[in-house]
Amino acid sequence: MAVPKRKVSKARRDKRRSQVWKLSAPSFSRCNNCGELKVPHRICGICGYYKGKEIIAKEA
Repeated sequence: MAVPKRKVSKARRDKRRSQVWKLSAPSFSRCNNCGELKVPHRICGICGYYKGKEIIAKEA
């Protein structure tokens, strides 16, 4: 059976157990043109605007 040779320090144990490395949910921001939720720094999927400029022409 595998047995640890040395005691694991409290710092090493707590680093392993910490929640720092786990992913967080993505944040959302409101589109300036239509007000829908979108991922920051991305073109709005609803209206096609980014930073107040029309990037993708969407049909109404």
